[in-house]
Amino acid sequence: QMVDQIFSYSELGFHEYETSKYLTGILEKSGFKVDRGVAGMPTAWVATWGSGKPVIAFMTDIDCIPRASQKPGVAYHDPIIDGAPGHGEGHNSGMAVNVTAALVLKDLMKKHGLSGTLKIFPGVAEELVGAKAFFIRAGLFKDVDITLGSHVDNSFETSWGQGERNSGLVSVQYFFHGKAAHSAGAPWSGRSALDAVELMNTAWNFRREHLRTQQRSHYVIVNGGDQPNVVPSEASVWYYFRELDYPRIKELYEIGNKLSQAAAMMTDTTVTQRVVGSAWPNHYNKIVAEVQQKNIETVGMPEWSEADQTLARALQKEIGAKVDGLKSKVGNLEPPRPSQGGGSDDIGDVSWNCPTVYLRFPSNIPNLPGHSWANAVSMATPIAHKGATAGAKVQAMTALDFILNPDLVRQAWDYFNNVQTKEIKYQPLINPTDQPAIDLNKEKMENFAPQLRKFYFDSSKHKTYLEQLGISYPTIRNN
Repeated sequence: QMVDQIFSYSELGFHEYETSKYLTGILEKSGFKVDRGVAGMPTAWVATWGSGKPVIAFMTDIDCIPRASQKPGVAYHDPIIDGAPGHGEGHNSGMAVNVTAALVLKDLMKKHGLSGTLKIFPGVAEELVGAKAFFIRAGLFKDVDITLGSHVDNSFETSWGQGERNSGLVSVQYFFHGKAAHSAGAPWSGRSALDAVELMNTAWNFRREHLRTQQRSHYVIVNGGDQPNVVPSEASVWYYFRELDYPRIKELYEIGNKLSQAAAMMTDTTVTQRVVGSAWPNHYNKIVAEVQQKNIETVGMPEWSEADQTLARALQKEIGAKVDGLKSKVGNLEPPRPSQGGGSDDIGDVSWNCPTVYLRFPSNIPNLPGHSWANAVSMATPIAHKGATAGAKVQAMTALDFILNPDLVRQAWDYFNNVQTKEIKYQPLINPTDQPAIDLNKEKMENFAPQLRKFYFDSSKHKTYLEQLGISYPTIRNN
């Protein structure tokens, strides 16, 4: 039910109001104490149950992405609401994993009189890498012994060290301020903020040739002015600067700042900026990963039905990907390979403050592009339900291992202190004055929320979201 309910909410980062209300309601009814509005974010919260050591934290993300609305179980593009947000990143499934695991653990701990504290954190605005650095700054993880993160995948695996396709980043918006004028009548009286944005982008694209191949950098123009006959007095651009470690991320950031100032000088405009979010490169704990891997192997992959495989193969064919259906074997725990750069996740900040792992549980379909409508197809179907159930078992078993064996906690911290952080110490990429960018996505959600409400899952009337939407599972092209 949690998988389907959160899928139906489809809320963008910093606006996960229905999702948070739903989850905290479940947790409070189950005896957890909930602190809301933490770290300056209205949709952020911490749910706590128990007392004493160890303190086990569960973390997973809850936001979705723009323009990913999609009917579940349909193996071709068919949005529920055209242009609306949707869970094309699969974040609707993670809380089903973590909350289920925590509730099972709570009952076991009560029954057997086990000491320990359980905490559940939501990954607010993860797609904006906008929250977890602020969680750290607010001290929310200062007493945590082990953090068990979870994220949807098409595989069932865990890892340790820094991933081969992982980068850290800093997310920065640059605001250029010029002078308005009539674009034809008196353009000489104006100073174009848009010209400054374009010059900064041009400068950055020339600079790319002289940056390391491991870097990743991208931008979107957020504001390019209002209409062509008015010289834009305001314009802004949003950059992600990604690299493999803190010093190099800071170096990219400083280059960006320099180029923004140069663009302002060339156009006789001014520029201000704000850090929207940040993420340290992930580093997962070897000891915790080894414990988790044993539990993954014990639980094993879900048993996929022919309907599950039919949906997977049909979707793979639809998008022109390799057609091989769903995976049948769990992944192995491999030593980390040298990182070449790639995506980012702000759980990296958590991983540099306490021993952390990230369980990858199999609720999605292989060979998909990621962050798209295609990745939403399976996310309110039996594939997602089975994968989340398997993930919940592993999370509960792993947490129980650390509750029952304090020496494992000691070993995890020994790796954290004497291997991971022996030479590298965490420094925040956000500035002391930076605040969470809770204004982001406001207009989009105000636009789509009334339409989305019409499609919220009603579990009192329907067993599944597929049933509520009247979708035959699986629905594939008849060709």
